[in-house]
Amino acid sequence: MLFENYQPEDFFDEMFSADGAVRPHYRGVADALNEVEPAEFRNKQAAVEAAFMRGGVTFTVYSDSQGTERIFPFDCVPRVISAGEWDVVEKGLIQRLTALNLFLHDIYHEQKIIKDRVIPPQYLLSAKHFRREFMHFEVPKDVYVHICGTDLIRDRDGRYLVLEDNLRCPSGASYMLENRAALKRTFPELFQASGVRPVSNYPGELLKVMQHCAPKNFDAKDAPQCVLLTPGVFNSAYFEHAFLARQMGIPIVEGRDLVVRDFKVFMRTTAGLVKVDVIYRRIDDDFLDPSVFREDSLLGVPGLVNACRAGNVSLANSIGTGVADDKVVYYFVPHMIKYYLGEDPILPNVDTYLASEPKDCAHILANLDKLVVKSANEAGGYGMLMGPWASKEEIEEFRAQIEANPRNFIAQNPVSLSRHPTWVGDHFEGRHIDLRPYILCGEKIVVTPGGLTRVALRKGSLVVNSSQGGGSKDTWVLRHGSETGV
Repeated sequence: MLFENYQPEDFFDEMFSADGAVRPHYRGVADALNEVEPAEFRNKQAAVEAAFMRGGVTFTVYSDSQGTERIFPFDCVPRVISAGEWDVVEKGLIQRLTALNLFLHDIYHEQKIIKDRVIPPQYLLSAKHFRREFMHFEVPKDVYVHICGTDLIRDRDGRYLVLEDNLRCPSGASYMLENRAALKRTFPELFQASGVRPVSNYPGELLKVMQHCAPKNFDAKDAPQCVLLTPGVFNSAYFEHAFLARQMGIPIVEGRDLVVRDFKVFMRTTAGLVKVDVIYRRIDDDFLDPSVFREDSLLGVPGLVNACRAGNVSLANSIGTGVADDKVVYYFVPHMIKYYLGEDPILPNVDTYLASEPKDCAHILANLDKLVVKSANEAGGYGMLMGPWASKEEIEEFRAQIEANPRNFIAQNPVSLSRHPTWVGDHFEGRHIDLRPYILCGEKIVVTPGGLTRVALRKGSLVVNSSQGGGSKDTWVLRHGSETGV
């Protein structure tokens, strides 16, 4: 029995209740895995890792002295979410993205939310990714964020909380798809019997979203020409870029493959220039167009912004969405939901302190050893202080940074992320997890029933990012009426 000696301990465990009983929606998984011998499970785990290596399912770590290319660690025990639980998550994510798109349209036009003093103007005007040059720019269908990855955690009581929104170039969807394929191969009978909703339609839905946001000057008689713009093979997420382009059946291009003529974007091909209508860009704003943003960028396309302004090409996601990525702006998302929709948030934020507010700042500086401090615009687990586990030197370094630039920092009380049984050597131990669902906004908002469950593989760690040593699990959302769902 694989779970015979497993201890949930003093955390919210996804699979087991506090008294050690298997939660109802996990019974099928638990029963099936308890029939597997440890040696067989080890072999299945090794087979998945070998398949990932052969398939190039990797990511890049730039700072690692032992080599940059790694397989994405994968744990064969799925994270299971009941149908009823997912209904709430889905509604909350749709509500949140609806409000964020309304917010982005507002701040690049009338700025009513500022005029009505819901958000103080200094927070937006000082945001690193607020693009003043895009004021009054009309994006197709008024959709700024087409692809969103919102990070969710569960606290000690099992409540879902939003940790952050990723609205520029959210990554990880390819691993969600590869994880599902791996687990279906490894435990086919278990998968078929459990009533799991598919995630395989994600690339098709993404392509629909891209086609929906075709530019205003697009000739509707033809299907829009879509491409995926990548920084190139040395980017940490290049595997994903190539994977998604292949799954959607669209070309993958670099900046040097595109050229602007008469305010239109063309792709260089062996047959000559081909007009491009929609670009799924995996390049940050700063590098998109050296004639507007960073002039030293070799990744972008000179003239791309003017082509967008002329209504001849669309970008997914739009330029300027990064202002809503800002962790200080994140603080105000519940206010946005109330302001634009007249609703209370279905998925609350984690309690957050703003270092730029004098009272909050005093609290943060007095409790640096007890708080998690985050830089407003860093990602990947970087620019973060885990106060309870930090050295005195790290704490003092962050103190100096906060005092020098309080606008750039927020702080949160450490949340005891939920845990999940994870294979460690020859047995299961609890490891902390989060969840990144993927939300697509085109003609309607579609939430893929699943997502990327990230695992903090180091014992006791709360940092789940792959660049910081994290791994992942397949995420099963059960159908209504399935044997183990509710």
